[in-house]
Amino acid sequence: MEMEKRFKVHVYSEGELPIVHDGPCKDIYTIEGRFIHEMEHGAKRFKTRDPRRAHVYFMPFSVTWMVKYLYKPLTYDHTAMKQFVADYVRVVSSKYPFWNRTQGADHFMLSCHDWGPHASHGNPFLYNTSIRVLCNANSSEGFSPRKDVSLPEIHLYGGNVPPKLISPPPATSPRPYLAFFSGGLHGPIRPILLDHWKGRDPDLQVYEYLPKDLDYYSFMLRSKFCLCPSGHEVASPRIVEAIYAECVPVILSDHYVLPFSDVLRWEAFAIQVNVSEIPRLKEVLISVPEERYRRLKEGLRAIRKHFVLNRPAKRFDVFHMILHSIWLRRLNLRLV
Repeated sequence: MEMEKRFKVHVYSEGELPIVHDGPCKDIYTIEGRFIHEMEHGAKRFKTRDPRRAHVYFMPFSVTWMVKYLYKPLTYDHTAMKQFVADYVRVVSSKYPFWNRTQGADHFMLSCHDWGPHASHGNPFLYNTSIRVLCNANSSEGFSPRKDVSLPEIHLYGGNVPPKLISPPPATSPRPYLAFFSGGLHGPIRPILLDHWKGRDPDLQVYEYLPKDLDYYSFMLRSKFCLCPSGHEVASPRIVEAIYAECVPVILSDHYVLPFSDVLRWEAFAIQVNVSEIPRLKEVLISVPEERYRRLKEGLRAIRKHFVLNRPAKRFDVFHMILHSIWLRRLNLRLV
């Protein structure tokens, strides 16, 4: 409520389409484009055109579009993205006094692309001082929960929640499978999961790639737990999909700072399992008492609204949760 009354964001007008003032809205990086669009064209309560009234300053460039338009495929060379970011910071810092006043500490960028952290290396103060809102919230790779914001990864095919996940079945509906996972074999954790459980136990439906005659979301809706292992990077859209399906997320990750953990108690609606415990995963899940499982399901229903993308944004939805996380970090900053 205090944020709604006070918080003001100034969006820089510098930069040209498509890399600035736009972003993806219909793929695995949906949250990146949708936040930029809401901040640019909605959010009247929070946006100010007068930068002197702003508490924070948003640099509305899209790392996903940088990768699309600037990156040379298969080179793994991030130089062009870093240079774009360096140039953007140079423009706003030379044109306005606000960046130099705090060395960028009251400025923020937002990226859901895996390479968002690499792009932020384009300016050392952006990397070390500014608020970086990132899906790739890996505390072992420079993500600092004190100043950075963990962004949930939300995969909206065609820009919409899959129809099967809009209204999950009643809580009394049977869920015959203990757990479910299907996904590509990449990163260090998934090979361990598939090595121990792929095709090993009918209670744990674990696949690398789901056969074409089987439906991914139907498995989620018929499973008590949805396994969410990290891939190459820590974030996974499965977590939000599991929340939508009221399938208790099982977080299998190292160094992942979970979204909105300033205010959400993840232990009330999800389970975190150490990677070392994967060989005894079934034992861990079976040991969850029925009463605790019931409370976890209730927790999922309670927090679902905080992970929903609305157009236009609605109070307490994911857009407002992101802004609230930025607001909390701005409160820690004392301007001289």
